[in-house]
Amino acid sequence: MKAMKMLLSKLLCATRFATCFPLLLMSLATAAADTDGLAKNAPEDEQVFAMSGTEEGHTAIQYRWGDPATVYEVSIEAGDVVQPGSLLCVLKFEQADRPARSKAHIKAGATYTVVAVNINVGDRIQAGSDKPIIVLNRELLTHDSTMQQEGGRLGTMGGLFKNLWHSTGLREMIVQTANAWPLGVGRLFMIAVGVLLLYLAIFKRFEPLLLVPIGFGAIMVNIPLAYLAGPEGILGYLYAMGIETGVFPLLIFMGVGAMTDFGPLIANPATALLGAAAQIGIFTALLGSLALSAWVPGINFTLPDAASIGIIGGADGPTSIFLAGKLSPSLLGAIAVAAYSYMALVPIIQPPIMRLLTTSEERKTRMVQLRPVSRLERICFPVIITFLCALLLPDAAPLISMLMFGNLLRECGVVDRLSHTAQHALINIVTIFLGLTVGSKLSADQFLNLQTIGILAMGLIAFVVGTSGGLLLGKIMYRLSGKTINPLIGAAGVSAVPMAARVVNKFGLEEDNHNFLLMHAMGPNVAGVIGSAVAAGVLLNALSGLF
Repeated sequence: MKAMKMLLSKLLCATRFATCFPLLLMSLATAAADTDGLAKNAPEDEQVFAMSGTEEGHTAIQYRWGDPATVYEVSIEAGDVVQPGSLLCVLKFEQADRPARSKAHIKAGATYTVVAVNINVGDRIQAGSDKPIIVLNRELLTHDSTMQQEGGRLGTMGGLFKNLWHSTGLREMIVQTANAWPLGVGRLFMIAVGVLLLYLAIFKRFEPLLLVPIGFGAIMVNIPLAYLAGPEGILGYLYAMGIETGVFPLLIFMGVGAMTDFGPLIANPATALLGAAAQIGIFTALLGSLALSAWVPGINFTLPDAASIGIIGGADGPTSIFLAGKLSPSLLGAIAVAAYSYMALVPIIQPPIMRLLTTSEERKTRMVQLRPVSRLERICFPVIITFLCALLLPDAAPLISMLMFGNLLRECGVVDRLSHTAQHALINIVTIFLGLTVGSKLSADQFLNLQTIGILAMGLIAFVVGTSGGLLLGKIMYRLSGKTINPLIGAAGVSAVPMAARVVNKFGLEEDNHNFLLMHAMGPNVAGVIGSAVAAGVLLNALSGLF
């Protein structure tokens, strides 16, 4: 008899554990919900959600996080039966100290019947309310048999079509438009932006290698309910693998190094000063972004944000993506689109500035042919630059060393297969993934805001000031050299390689059809690549304690 009582006691404990264990799993899952980095910054004694029992024996879910939240999605209705793993709702946090972009997904840890749903899409909720957001009733048994619904087959088909309609992206956009328009019609607008990028890339030939994947990535990320850029989406995986780690921009830099001829810079080292002068646009845009935050309501750029925006002035897409990925991931999409858009618009932006800041006499200046550069010089150059970078600015080492390693593959002459791979297959593969991941940051809720306009404006200012800085130093060198240096080559100091150098050459030929400036302009052009990487290293070093 005693043994029988002990057995019954153990069975009762096991039954209670079996009943409570799914609740425990759900409590843990919801308390550590997917908040895109929010939960890891939370105090240890604070949870996002809390679960408690009601007098009727139901399970109530309450919101406990300190900052308000907006209901982003509700996937259930009263009376629904939800299975383990089913999505219940998604909340979007409105954090006081960070952009309001983190979300939490609440999923069922067991089988429940939905008793009550006290939230609607677009509602703003706060902690402290006694009213739970969702009330559930635990179902101890489930089965997969079918039951004739009231009303016969017509009722069954009606429920089928209702479920189908609720799962469509069209309904999602209609519902969200009434509550938070960037998540509704805003998605259509961003899909149109993606189509526009594809048009510019395919039919206008504006940076097609990057704008095609960026444009299509923008379309993918704005498909409602697909969550392609979420933690378990394909774009989310690519972003975590290549952008958060910084791998994609670094591999792009290696490919750029393998395709770049540093001979003009080695032959005329003085042109490196023009590449350095063009970086003034970076720091001008940095200060301008902080000024916008101080004077324009609705714009709130932090110092790391301002640094990420400023690097657009270097006209170097991989460097912009690398720095933004480190300092301001939430602004990555707008920064990358601005950087590559202005790079593609070099033939439109730069000629008016060159015409304004130089005279006809200066533009007609013919420069002497560059001296030949020996193979030993070409081999030693990437090694020496990497060594100097390691000694003077280690924070720039990731970008500079990969750029120089790619150039060494090109110049050493004994690894043609590696050089060919870096110049073609590898950089092409990485460019596809890089473009898609950048496009994944063009979601409507992140892009359609006043801050994006500020980024585009500051990027344009950075580009104009950078071009002007190179031209003005070119005019000074024109005077100091006895009118032997054409100041136009200073415009190539921005690191849009080789487009900026080609624009300079074309502009010089318009003044004098025998004045070929391409090779001379390549010196400051490749110096600008190094200069933008150095500027990124300086900013990373200066702001290392702020992120």
